[in-house]
Amino acid sequence: EVQLQASGGGLVQAGGSLRLSCVASGFTFDDYVIGWFRQAPGKEREGVSCIVISLDSTYYADSVEGRFTISSDNAKNTVYLQMNSLKPEDTAVYYCAAVNYEVSRRRKGPYSSWSAMIFEYGMDNWGKGTQVTVSS
Repeated sequence: EVQLQASGGGLVQAGGSLRLSCVASGFTFDDYVIGWFRQAPGKEREGVSCIVISLDSTYYADSVEGRFTISSDNAKNTVYLQMNSLKPEDTAVYYCAAVNYEVSRRRKGPYSSWSAMIFEYGMDNWGKGTQVTVSS
């Protein structure tokens, strides 16, 4: 029932911009954390950014801090990832994912912070990816 639909990927030159969208359905949007993850060929999945909808609080990986911005439009049940100053290293399949915020707060693995847990394994629902390719 939970569905996450990502879109907005494409081919862009280094230094350019893209905006990804994730449309959510099948759950109470305001109760959830929505995040963006990416995976490039030969590399492990990494967390990029996430947002706690009810608090409008955001978190970013160091590699994208200052270049990417995550935001939500609650009326549309949509989360966006604005990606500026794109680099070839950003090339990957980007996925959106979700977890109930209260559920996530009860998870305590060998992590130093909640965001570290979220980026490592905390999400329960995943959408299909959208390809982002940045040419040099």
